[in-house]
Amino acid sequence: MFGLFTKKSEKEKLYARYQSLLKEAHRLSTTNRKASDEKTYEAEQVLKAREQLP
Repeated sequence: MFGLFTKKSEKEKLYARYQSLLKEAHRLSTTNRKASDEKTYEAEQVLKAREQLP
């Protein structure tokens, strides 16, 4: 309740995006392996960008 109006930090936003991409990659892994690999690669790039932040 107290965190209702607090803004997410940039790291938190990137981590949420990373998790979302991994979920999508897992969902695609059963139907389209190439698309799944692309989502996994994109997730890795987001994680690297998160690590670059101070």
